[in-house]
Amino acid sequence: MPEAAYTLTPIAHIRSEFREKFGIPRQSGLVDALRAQVVFTPPFRNADALRGLEDYSLLWLIWQFSQVVAAGADGANWSPTVRPPRLGGNVRMGVFATRSPYRPNALGLSCVRLVGVQPDGPEGPVLTVAGADLLDGTPIYDIKPYLPGVDAHPEAAAGFAGPAAAHALTVRDPGGCLAALPPRQRAALEGVLQNDPRPGYQRDPARVYGLAFAGHTVRFTVDNDVLTVLELKAE
Repeated sequence: MPEAAYTLTPIAHIRSEFREKFGIPRQSGLVDALRAQVVFTPPFRNADALRGLEDYSLLWLIWQFSQVVAAGADGANWSPTVRPPRLGGNVRMGVFATRSPYRPNALGLSCVRLVGVQPDGPEGPVLTVAGADLLDGTPIYDIKPYLPGVDAHPEAAAGFAGPAAAHALTVRDPGGCLAALPPRQRAALEGVLQNDPRPGYQRDPARVYGLAFAGHTVRFTVDNDVLTVLELKAE
């Protein structure tokens, strides 16, 4: 029996400090200082839909890698294998054994901490969340509460991914560039840099990288395990 076609409709969009993909943490929850807002689309701007949500501390966001879809990498053009950055971009693994954005339906799953619920405002109800790994404007298709009794399995095997390598780099800011940012944004950017935003195959100590964050561009180099901030410029 053929399956009935069903079209997913975004219920919200994320408002985050990332305007470009480069620099976004590879997983949610790695940088708790990051803040983002979940802004609901007009048909779903109903505070009743959030009743009871404030009683949870963590949420699952189900969303779409919208830039991947816009580039035409959808179900009609999918590949059964991908090259995970964690493996240096040189080893192919099955797409369903990875969290690569290049998958049949380009859907993402993120666990974020609920910071606050604003039930009424000019944009309707808005959620503030911490630790989101989403590009600004990303469409969100569903929100579900995280249930620690059934969602947490610390003994689970992690495959080739292994334990998440958080805060791997030492960040040096000899010129005090990051002091221009408000304290919370500075802590968030430092967390992003500590987690090494470079692709796994880029290890040239002379290369200067540029990362867009919260209306600024930070330029830096990385030599071994030390990241040195060179410049912070407002966009």
